[in-house]
Amino acid sequence: MSRSSQEIIELFDKYVIPNYTRYPVALTHGEGPFIFDAEGNRYIDFFPGWGCNLFGHSPKPVVEALEHQVERLLHVPNSWYMEEQGVWAQMLSERSFGGKAFFCNSGAEANEAAIKLTRLHSAKGKYKIITFLNSFHGRSMATVTATAQEKYHQGLEPLLPGFVYCPFGDLEAVKNAIDDETAAIMLEPIQGEGGVNMPPKGFLEGLRALCDERGLLLVFDEVQTGCGRTGEWFAYQYFGVTPDIMTLAKTICSGVAAGAMLCKQELAPSLRKGMHASTFGGNPVAASAGIATIKMVEEYGYLDLAKKMGEHIKARMNQWKDELDIVADVRGVGAMIGCELKIDGTCFVQRCMENKVLINCTHGKVIRLLPAVNTPFDVLDEGLDVIEAALRKGA
Repeated sequence: MSRSSQEIIELFDKYVIPNYTRYPVALTHGEGPFIFDAEGNRYIDFFPGWGCNLFGHSPKPVVEALEHQVERLLHVPNSWYMEEQGVWAQMLSERSFGGKAFFCNSGAEANEAAIKLTRLHSAKGKYKIITFLNSFHGRSMATVTATAQEKYHQGLEPLLPGFVYCPFGDLEAVKNAIDDETAAIMLEPIQGEGGVNMPPKGFLEGLRALCDERGLLLVFDEVQTGCGRTGEWFAYQYFGVTPDIMTLAKTICSGVAAGAMLCKQELAPSLRKGMHASTFGGNPVAASAGIATIKMVEEYGYLDLAKKMGEHIKARMNQWKDELDIVADVRGVGAMIGCELKIDGTCFVQRCMENKVLINCTHGKVIRLLPAVNTPFDVLDEGLDVIEAALRKGA
């Protein structure tokens, strides 16, 4: 097949529900930090796979693992044992807090599992979960309710009862929100879609202490921060605060659809047989990609590289902040960086795309970069030069 971008767009117009805002470009193939459209144009991708592609596009070790696996076994249901899934669970457990894993297909599903486990494990009458303004937890009815952003709720009411919202970083508000029906506190340790918001010093530690004092579960949504994105295996390690439950997706399989929920050993029996399942969860293909991803991070030293990348990007952006009035703030860690503007940032996404660099603008004003952790620094600078030129030109 060799359709043009316009022909592919026309195909979508005729047959695909238009529930996404799509750019007028049809992408066909990629390699590392680069992706190409149907006309052969090359783009530097600073937001590969919506942050899922930890190593950019089609990393060779992951591709080879997938090729080997699909020749042997594509899919079997979870009524059978699969070595690949067991090994993958072991590798995640050993690199985190030593818990057990439930596998699914997305971050929303992982968070659904966390919500169910919270309710199943908590004492009778305890079902409420405190979440935070500007969070994002998924698109299912439970996770969209957990997402404390009104724009995602409109038209879907009535929402699932049992979620209480607090300002991110406000420990006193959390204390006041806890009552006899509270079961857990659930949050992204670094808010992603909400604007790459870092927690204030002592906030996560304070939440851990509150949960310990009040007998609550602490749930970390690490769908965006997990598997090396921050320069640690998981963001909780960056802050030194261990959750009871952790959810993963996006980078976990380098772009292959997958999700996981990890919980402490003592919680695992509460997700009892028959209460939750996922037909495709942890299938041999996803598990092979997950194993290959972990091996790549370790064999190529990508945790350290992510840290160096983050410092490099922030240094460039802080220079923009010093020189450009429209730049308000620079924040993030590892290969997860946000540059907050004082004006709407949508036009800069379009301008950068026209100059063959793909970026994201979240929360209206935050230029969000989730680049591949193995992006060469000369390519990184080439892309940053394009963003800088766009910002200097102004709105």
